[in-house]
Amino acid sequence: MVKRMLWIVLGAIVLPLLAGACAVVGQGGGGGWSRARWDSAGIAPDPADTKESVVQVYAARTYGWRGIFGVHTWIAIKPEDATSYTRYDVVGWSARRGGQAISVNRGAPDGYWAGAEPKLLRELRGAEAAAAIPKIEAAVKSYPYNHTYTVWPGPNSNTFTAHIARQTPELRLELPSTAVGKDFLTEGRGLVGAAPSGTGFQLSLFGLLALTVAAEEGIELNLLGLTFGIDVLQPALKLPSIGRIGVPDRAFEAQVAKRNGTNGS
Repeated sequence: MVKRMLWIVLGAIVLPLLAGACAVVGQGGGGGWSRARWDSAGIAPDPADTKESVVQVYAARTYGWRGIFGVHTWIAIKPEDATSYTRYDVVGWSARRGGQAISVNRGAPDGYWAGAEPKLLRELRGAEAAAAIPKIEAAVKSYPYNHTYTVWPGPNSNTFTAHIARQTPELRLELPSTAVGKDFLTEGRGLVGAAPSGTGFQLSLFGLLALTVAAEEGIELNLLGLTFGIDVLQPALKLPSIGRIGVPDRAFEAQVAKRNGTNGS
């Protein structure tokens, strides 16, 4: 029985990692980091045709071997009547050279990340977005690790996005289980904090060991950065490297499809 359980645990870790390795094969088109795609994926609404406020959160597989384990996340905002977006990410190379970790307008709001296609995680428009934007901008300024970056267990790009989400409960942002670093708390509350979605709580030991219980996230257990979870309200399993397997966020997908079918006013 013990041997069988060990095989189950080993399979639960190794098989998702193999799947993650397959996901990054060919990323960048074989030309390397500098020749990979960074252009727009055509997801963000054209600001020339969209007067209303827009907030969007994206994720894309990180480059190289790190893409086996996780994604890079960022947020883009466009106030009402603005003619362009402002994109906020955290990147490691600047911080490691003594600069700021927070990057502003590094690329298109919906740009490919070193050849990896971005996925829209959350979107707000209109009055909801207008109310959220000041909180997002305040959260960017309050991020406490602007000169620090650690790939694992954090603080990293996903720590930054989770920090913004906790300060902006209107987002109700459920970061994927592949967002390694999201459980590294930044609020100065020791081991206890809000879940990134703001719909529950989180216990975390520097992002190395964490438990999250929330309406959006469900139940998640983080072991050394590898997240396993169960979404109860929208039934799904969450696995390291793979992410979510099960019922998608249908309400969000329907909302985005409806909004993308009309122009802002």
